[in-house]
Amino acid sequence: MLKITLATGNRHKVEEINLIAKDYNIEFVLPEGEFNPVENGKNFIENAYIKALCASKIPSNTEFFLADDSGLCTKALNGEPGLKSARYAPTAPERIKKLLNAMSGIKDRTAEFVCAMVLVDKNGKILYQTEEKCQGKILEEERGNGGFGYDPIFFVNEKNKGMAELSALEKSKVSHRAKSLNNVLNWIKNEQIGRIS
Repeated sequence: MLKITLATGNRHKVEEINLIAKDYNIEFVLPEGEFNPVENGKNFIENAYIKALCASKIPSNTEFFLADDSGLCTKALNGEPGLKSARYAPTAPERIKKLLNAMSGIKDRTAEFVCAMVLVDKNGKILYQTEEKCQGKILEEERGNGGFGYDPIFFVNEKNKGMAELSALEKSKVSHRAKSLNNVLNWIKNEQIGRIS
């Protein structure tokens, strides 16, 4: 089995990604040392690269490092919270509350989740990068018990349900992260990185 370091401190993200990757004989693991990148990129791809590069500098038993940078972008708020999605407020419940307050009284609730992923080797060289989106809208109140982050207030157009109302399997087929990850996994398979057949 090929092990790849996932440049994150978020265990939920590792679990979600491993659920999608299980059929590819790949396991994603958390960085082995202190992981604290400065996310000052101008877009999601740049931030993903910053995180992947940071992880590649931590001593590790893996040869490859994958980072994602994702965010929720709303049309009415000029793309906010966007790149600041994880830092929009101190906790996930506070981030949800702040966004719902900002969207109060707004009719156009169009939004999209964006996920960029960058795969690098142990020298920090970019091997592959991709960006995908999940289209939807901001709900007026929280719905569902699944997922994490902004999932309880995001309505997925493709499924006609809230993101937090989807099962883990349903989410793994339509989410922005799932789409980006499948691009990465198929690239790894096609390039036979780590001798995957």
